[in-house]
Amino acid sequence: MTFWNAARRRLLSHALISAALACGVPAAQAADSSFPTRPVRLVVGYAAGGATDVLARLVAQKMGEALGQPIVVENRAGANSNVGAEVVAKATPDGYTLYVFTIANTINATLYDKLGYDPVRDFEPVGMIAKIPNVLVVNPKLPVKTVADYVRLAKESPDGVTFASSGSGSSIHLSGEMFRSRSGANMLHVPYKGSAPAVTDLLGGQVQSMFDNAPSALPHVKSGKLRAIAVTSAQRMPQLPDVPTVAESGLPGFDVQSWFSIAAPAGTPKPVIDKLNTALNKALNASEVRERMRDLAATPEPGTPEQLRTFAASEIKRWHDVVKQSGARVN
Repeated sequence: MTFWNAARRRLLSHALISAALACGVPAAQAADSSFPTRPVRLVVGYAAGGATDVLARLVAQKMGEALGQPIVVENRAGANSNVGAEVVAKATPDGYTLYVFTIANTINATLYDKLGYDPVRDFEPVGMIAKIPNVLVVNPKLPVKTVADYVRLAKESPDGVTFASSGSGSSIHLSGEMFRSRSGANMLHVPYKGSAPAVTDLLGGQVQSMFDNAPSALPHVKSGKLRAIAVTSAQRMPQLPDVPTVAESGLPGFDVQSWFSIAAPAGTPKPVIDKLNTALNKALNASEVRERMRDLAATPEPGTPEQLRTFAASEIKRWHDVVKQSGARVN
C-alpha cells in the first residue's frame, strides 16, 4: 500500500467515525465496525517450526486475506508457552494482539505454582483451530504389538516400561500419566527438553516408548523405525487406519488430543471477536488449509467463541486432576 493510499484510508476511517459520532453512535463502536485498519499480531508461545507455529502461520495467512489486513506471527517462546501468554494477557484489548491458546495453557493452570496471567479471566476466546492426536509408539525391539501387550510387559517387568516426553507437564507427558492411571501399568516417565531429543533416544533404544504428537511420530512409523501401538484420540487416524485407539484397546473413554485455538485479551469488544471468529472459520474451511492440515494429521475445528470457552474450562478441570495425580509441578 502506498503512502497516499494509506493516508486516504486513514482519512476515510476518521470520517466514518466522525459521522458515527454525529449520529450519536459511540466512537468505540464505530472503530469496532472498521476493524482492522492495520496489521494484527498473532503471538505463538513456542519457537518457529513446531506444530503450534505451523498451524498458526497456516491460518494467519488465510485470516489476513479475509480481514483485509495481514496477520503477523510472532514467536515468544519460553516456560511452556507462558511467556507468550503473559504478553498477550497484558496487551491492549483491541483485537490487534492475539494468542495461540493451546492445551498447554489449560495444563499450566495447575502445573505451575504461580502464573503471570489467569488462563480463564485474562483471555477472550476467538475460536478453535485444530486438534492433533498423540500416538503410543515403541522402539521395534520392544516385544509388544498391542496395548494389552504393553500393559502386560509394564506390569510383569520389575522395572516397568519407560516412556519419554517433551517435558514435564506437556500433553505428551500427561497422555502417559492418564494411561498409567487408567491401566495400572508400571511406567517410568523420562522427561526431555523438547520432542526431538526424546524421539532420538526412543529411536536409539535409550527409552522404550512415547505418546508422541502424530506429526512427529508418523514419518518414523511409516519408515518402520517406530511401531505404533495405539492412537489417543476417540477415533482412528486416517493416516494410520490399521492402528486402533487406546479406547478400543481396553481403556474405554480414553480421548486425549493436543489442541490449538486463538484467543484475545479479556475485554476485547464482541464485534471484534465476532469478526475474528468469522475470518478464522473461513480460513479453516479453505480447501488448501484442510489439505495441509490433513498432512499434519490435524483435524480443523471451526466453531464459536462460546464453544471454545466451554471446552477450555472443561480441559482445565480435567488436567487439574491428572496433574495432581501425577505429582508433576513446575515452580
